[in-house]
Amino acid sequence: MAQNHLKIFTGTAHPELAKQIAKSAGMSLGSVDVQRFSDGEIGAKYNENIRGWDIFLIQPTLPPADNLLELLILIDAAKRASARRITAVIPYFAYARQDRKDQPRVAITARLIADLLEAAGADRVLTMDLHAPQIQGFFKIPFDHIYASKLFIEWFRKHPIRDLVIVAPDVGSTKLARFYATQLNTDFVVVDKERQRPNQVHAMNLIGEVEGRRALIVDDMIDTGGTFVATVKLLLQRGAHEIMAVITHPVFSGQAVKRIEASPVKAIGVCDTLPTPQQHLFHKIQLVSTAKIFAQAILSIHSNRSLSKLFIQQMKA
Repeated sequence: MAQNHLKIFTGTAHPELAKQIAKSAGMSLGSVDVQRFSDGEIGAKYNENIRGWDIFLIQPTLPPADNLLELLILIDAAKRASARRITAVIPYFAYARQDRKDQPRVAITARLIADLLEAAGADRVLTMDLHAPQIQGFFKIPFDHIYASKLFIEWFRKHPIRDLVIVAPDVGSTKLARFYATQLNTDFVVVDKERQRPNQVHAMNLIGEVEGRRALIVDDMIDTGGTFVATVKLLLQRGAHEIMAVITHPVFSGQAVKRIEASPVKAIGVCDTLPTPQQHLFHKIQLVSTAKIFAQAILSIHSNRSLSKLFIQQMKA
């Protein structure tokens, strides 16, 4: 059913997901042209009246940086077209790993992104599974953070696994692992990593027992896959019977796909928060749609209803 004064638009980063979100919301995508000029500059024009409308712009900000710039330009165009409210729907919020100054002379890029979105004219942000949830505090505008764990846990409740143990692949994932363990009535272990530089781990240690258990790794993303594969090998060395994983954002850069395909992991569930090329859909990957949960969030925001049913259990964990 079409919603009064609500329109959903998409940039070019992930139109397939945007179409599914609009369909789940009972709508069609609005018409907007995103142009690339011969020198690479980006332009945007809405092809329909949006004056006084509640606008939702769907665009993950994965590299290249054009995807982020395109979102900023779409926000600015909507603001100048007198949209009543502009919500940036960012299924995958890039640069979230640069959330603090952990060494001299580095940028806090996540804060910069927040400033850019606000300066462009965004009134609200909706995203899923931030790498660092405290990034919400960088924004002065309302920020809605929903969780893929709701989707995965529903599946595991319908298809229970015997002798299951949840694995936090680093200390930062402990809260997420504890939540899964609580919801699935099992226990969890933590992998303690010493990281020398991005995508490179120096040492790993396991806190807890996995011997004879089926291990489920839970995390927000896989990038190069190096530390993920190292975690799988560590669990097997410690006696785990079988390894699975659920990952929200399949970044899969560099040699990630080859590494995972060659690893002993049995299966990986990933979300469609960023586009997954066909060559990444190898037989171990199970793609889970986030369209329905994003559509529910959009409709709730538009009608000023609570979003608590989409994430309150996660917050209680």
